[in-house]
Amino acid sequence: MTDIRFGTDGWRALIADEFTFENVARCAQGLCAYLKDTGAAHRGLVVGYDTRFLSPEFAETVAAVCSAQGIKVFLADKPAPTPALSYNVLHRQAAGAVIITASHNPSQWNGFKFKPEYAGSATQEITDRLERSIAQAVTAPAYNAAEGRSSGLIVDLEPSEPYLERIASLVDLDAIRSAGLDVVVDSMYGAGGGYLPTLLAGGKTNVRELHGGR
Repeated sequence: MTDIRFGTDGWRALIADEFTFENVARCAQGLCAYLKDTGAAHRGLVVGYDTRFLSPEFAETVAAVCSAQGIKVFLADKPAPTPALSYNVLHRQAAGAVIITASHNPSQWNGFKFKPEYAGSATQEITDRLERSIAQAVTAPAYNAAEGRSSGLIVDLEPSEPYLERIASLVDLDAIRSAGLDVVVDSMYGAGGGYLPTLLAGGKTNVRELHGGR
């Protein structure tokens, strides 16, 4: 059995080596136990993912496990960057977010990142408790995403809209839109594809995005 340890921002491993559906389900089960122990489970959980191989499927596994434990899940309907998913925690006053991503690690890796209710990185105290809870989740529980959806415990989340609205409230986007700039952004096939063109659309500034798809 894999000994799951959280590093600077979650647990990361090679896909199909240690990062498997079974181990992701164990992480989700351990997280459910932690949320119930802390009395936060009733607030629900945001679950999102990046553009890596199988990230949507791993995220659905997390959602299925949590819904089987009676926890409501707001499951992103498309890849989203970590800041957008973190902001959705605050926007929805959720118990936290699970983000399937390995951040800067190579493409062969993936990860299970947890952002607590304050939407920042989990403290050492929190990750220690999570590791203990996950260690007790020896076998993956029975879970089914279709049942979670039919019961209303898994609902779709459009992650970008509240995040972009928040940015628009902090930055004078009209000044940038009217400046007539030529902007080139390389999204590198990542989860932030489409965000900058959306933010700056509707003015004289022209935004050309490279590699904005998955």
